[in-house]
Amino acid sequence: MAAHIRALSLWRRVTFTKLSGGVRSCSTPSGTQVHEHFTSKTVRRMFIDFFKEKHQHRAVPSSPVRPRGDPSLLFVNAGMNQFKPILLGCADPRSEMASYRRAVNSQKCVRAGGKHNDLEDVGRDVYHHTFFEMLGNWSFGDYFKVEACAMAWHLLTEVYRIPAERLYVSYFSGDAANGLPADEETRQIWLSLGVSPDHVLPFGMMDNFWEMGETGPCGPCTEIHYDHVGSRHAGALINTGSPAVVEIWNLVFMQYSREADGGLRPLPMCSVDTGMGLERLVTVLQGKRSNYDTDLFTPLLSAIHQCSKAPTYRGRTGEEDDGRVDMGYRVVADHIRTLCVCIADGVHPGMTGAEVSCLLLVLRRILRRAVRFSTEVLQAPEGALASLVPTVAHILGDAYPELHTEMDRVSIININETQFLASLRQGRRVIDRTLSKMDRDDEFPAPVAWALHHNLGFPLDLIYLMLEERSATLDRLGLERLSEGGAGERGLHLDLQCLAELQSRGVPHTDDSFKYSYSLQQDGTYMFPGCSATVMALYCNQSLLSEVGRGQRCGMVLDRTCFYAEQGGQTHDQGYFTKDGLQDVLFPVECARLAGGYVVHELTATETLRTGDQIQLHVDETRRVACMEKHTAAHMLNFALRELLGSGVAQRGSHVTADRLRFDFSSKSSLSVSQLQEVERLIQRIIKENHVVHTQEVPLARANEIAGLRTVDEVYPDPVRVVSVGLPVSELLHDHTPRRVSVELCCGTHLLRTGGIRHLVITSERQMVKGISRIVAVTGDDAKQVGSGRFYCL
Repeated sequence: MAAHIRALSLWRRVTFTKLSGGVRSCSTPSGTQVHEHFTSKTVRRMFIDFFKEKHQHRAVPSSPVRPRGDPSLLFVNAGMNQFKPILLGCADPRSEMASYRRAVNSQKCVRAGGKHNDLEDVGRDVYHHTFFEMLGNWSFGDYFKVEACAMAWHLLTEVYRIPAERLYVSYFSGDAANGLPADEETRQIWLSLGVSPDHVLPFGMMDNFWEMGETGPCGPCTEIHYDHVGSRHAGALINTGSPAVVEIWNLVFMQYSREADGGLRPLPMCSVDTGMGLERLVTVLQGKRSNYDTDLFTPLLSAIHQCSKAPTYRGRTGEEDDGRVDMGYRVVADHIRTLCVCIADGVHPGMTGAEVSCLLLVLRRILRRAVRFSTEVLQAPEGALASLVPTVAHILGDAYPELHTEMDRVSIININETQFLASLRQGRRVIDRTLSKMDRDDEFPAPVAWALHHNLGFPLDLIYLMLEERSATLDRLGLERLSEGGAGERGLHLDLQCLAELQSRGVPHTDDSFKYSYSLQQDGTYMFPGCSATVMALYCNQSLLSEVGRGQRCGMVLDRTCFYAEQGGQTHDQGYFTKDGLQDVLFPVECARLAGGYVVHELTATETLRTGDQIQLHVDETRRVACMEKHTAAHMLNFALRELLGSGVAQRGSHVTADRLRFDFSSKSSLSVSQLQEVERLIQRIIKENHVVHTQEVPLARANEIAGLRTVDEVYPDPVRVVSVGLPVSELLHDHTPRRVSVELCCGTHLLRTGGIRHLVITSERQMVKGISRIVAVTGDDAKQVGSGRFYCL
């Protein structure tokens, strides 16, 4: 450790000399840590630039707030979420993420549901938020404690110019029950950086040991705290919840893994995960005591005042806040930020599918809470919420440009506000009438509350709040009984901890290249050869097993597969397999899903299955061909819409099944019948010309150079599969002249010639929300039965 500290001293002398040039011009006014140029935009940019330009971190864009491939999360709620596959050692080796060694970003986070839920606290104080930004820097097996602490201290004290005497650091004091020693190394690092010994304080497991979950990576953390008051020793206030001494940065040193039995083992690769809330940092740098007094919120508070009848915001809380006016300001300001970010990331009431139902419930709760405070508490007119959107885009749009490009979607706010206000008026009458018939000590009846929630869409927290304002209580036990049940099956998704265990066991990722192994016969049919595989793992009840018995539902991981796992908007394959030595028993495969490079086949075992079994896989060929038809037709539809409406048309989503295809796209209004008929004619011409459908796997950077390439908001692997109709991909790579052809990045399975679609009919087209239209179409025999020109608004 002493050698590490000596290396740190040398590193500081060499590196910090280089860093300080051009930074010290941000001089601090005498007697205060505040600098007039520390706007939120500047603070965010300085953080990213510090790690990117001075310490060679890869600047990674914020991921959308809707998690990708992580069913354990409702929203992205921490900066580390998008990096969990790396931290757990289960990143898809084909993804760009697998190459990350150092990273820095500003991550959009939402805490309004699930384990981390700050929704009901927002507005009651001056620091809780449903949306916030997490600044973070990361090391994945690269640097560790020495460098992480030195970078953090230099950034805070030399770049942001926060006085060192205002800062306190905590470190892990050890835990005998877990056999963990005190993190003396981190303490010595801080002392070597010049931190006063009485500002370096030990704390236990609760405060200074970080764990991702019940199992998985974990380790000691060291936190940096800031004293708003100064000119005193504030060590006794650390980790007490005092608003005067707040944590501003947490540096986590992942060096252990929590096992299923509760024990800890050292990790072969130590990682650094740091997080610092931008809102709190800006509050410190701008010399404020409330996040709402910074330039992240003051323009919004001013805009709210201008469109309401409320007095000016004064920052009061609790009993001092007469009529909850200032609480209303904070609620509306916070919630409109969350709504804008979610809608810009594609989370909006127009979404469909069981997997997004919880997301939408939370989003509606946020919107309705904002509507109620806006109209009832602040006396703002209907439509005031949506009028705040440009202000949000102005504040956050530099960092998150989708707030500008997707602004058309925010009309959703007006539509839902109108609907909810009608329900609110009706619900208020129901509550008032019910209360008038009750005795003073009676509880508000659960069936009435349940009807308000279930039939009128009232969020339960809003019912509680409205009753609280009338000094009434709700029969919560009765309400719980009414709301019990209805929890659907969780499915057999491999959780991240089990993925990491597969990696640690050395189980290779599934080779699913065989899903593309099919050929077109002279008679126009497709041939799908069988596939031999070995059972590598079995999964049930969030555990990896070596054996499952007859009738047991499980997930099965193979070394190779010809099954298509659901991804890229195409539904999964179905089929069956047989086991060597038991060829007369069929094991039906219900579903195939992709998880961290592994394909999980879901089935109910018809006989005993063990790891190591040799099996023969057989895809349902009829279902697969039907999906191939629809997927190739979806590409034709994308191309035809662009030809008809112009290059500004953008795909907003799609879903392909054996029965139909669904395609969402940007459009200011619904298409006319004549436009839909023209789209059909364009597609029918391509079908008749029977073009070859070319595919080729190429480096992602080269693929992005193809003129006219169509992409969607997805994370693509590298290399990536390019699908082109009519022209070979190699020709498009070498000739950058724009061509009128369909060319997209796509991992799906496609026909080898467009003639196999045979026929396409659009069965419906409608605007899901303003700015986004949805087309549903069928192909083949189904299209012939429907007949051309029959358009329905479903």
